Amino acid sequence: MAVAGVDLTVDEGEFFTLLGPSGSGKTTLLRLIAGFERPDAGRIELGGRDVTSVPPHHRNTNTVFQDYALFPHMTVAQNIGYGLRIKGVPSDERRRRVKRALDMVRLSGLDQRRPNQLSGGQRQRVALARAVINEPEVLLLDEPLGALDLKLRQEMQIELKQIQKEVGITFVYVTHDQEEALTMSDRVAVMSNGQIEQIGTPVEVYEQPASEFVAGFIGISNVLLRDGVRFVVRPEKIRMLIEGEQPEPGMRVEPGRVEEVVYVGMSTRYLVRLDRGEHMVAVRQNMDAGGDAQKFQGRPVRLGWTADHTYVLDTKER
Repeated sequence: MAVAGVDLTVDEGEFFTLLGPSGSGKTTLLRLIAGFERPDAGRIELGGRDVTSVPPHHRNTNTVFQDYALFPHMTVAQNIGYGLRIKGVPSDERRRRVKRALDMVRLSGLDQRRPNQLSGGQRQRVALARAVINEPEVLLLDEPLGALDLKLRQEMQIELKQIQKEVGITFVYVTHDQEEALTMSDRVAVMSNGQIEQIGTPVEVYEQPASEFVAGFIGISNVLLRDGVRFVVRPEKIRMLIEGEQPEPGMRVEPGRVEEVVYVGMSTRYLVRLDRGEHMVAVRQNMDAGGDAQKFQGRPVRLGWTADHTYVLDTKER
């Protein structure tokens, strides 16, 4: 996917994420920063230096891909130290930096293993250590956790953020996973059709989406049009009122009927068709072990929310 009209500044030492669906242009943008693609117009600067025409191997960047691309015939230590060896770093210095990198990614004692003797999470750590040991100005990460199972991916999200803070290198991270972006990033750029829809902190892009696309792509959104105003209400902000239950003062309340109940472990989602015709999703935390969620199936309910739990997208003529 081509990118157009992108004007973006990433701060030094920042964990910056490019988030968007497949084909949104995020990987193209990463490849432009790395030098694997050349822009038709505009320029790319690294540390204040124009590198638009500089080839990839002369840019102070490193890239971590989803497939890791480790050398199967080399040990973990040899894989990590490969870039230093190519640069001619003396062996004593190389060993010292490899040991430090192994400690950083919690792989001490595994330096003599081959990649096929490692788990997926361990291989991911080796690829990260190999990139970080070269001390690049910017580390580019193209969906590096995509091949891991959910639990390991969630653990690695926290570890990646901790490593980034420890080394202080600027990370530019590409993902289509909203939770990943919200968990790790200092700031997020949400992309669609080759353009940036919004840049902000995780809280800003979730709580104050700049467009209906952002509201719908990050998490679950309820978008309603009332009195000429189009606004977003997140499911966790909605209170589901059953018969006889009174709303809080100032709440907007709309009646509907529960059409579907989805149990998702910590919480339950309720798909409600409002009497006015729209569908809304409400979420309730599962406070009791047994849960009473299924009894709401097909029942009439009222959904309530307060003005400070809505975010206005735009105002339309009535």
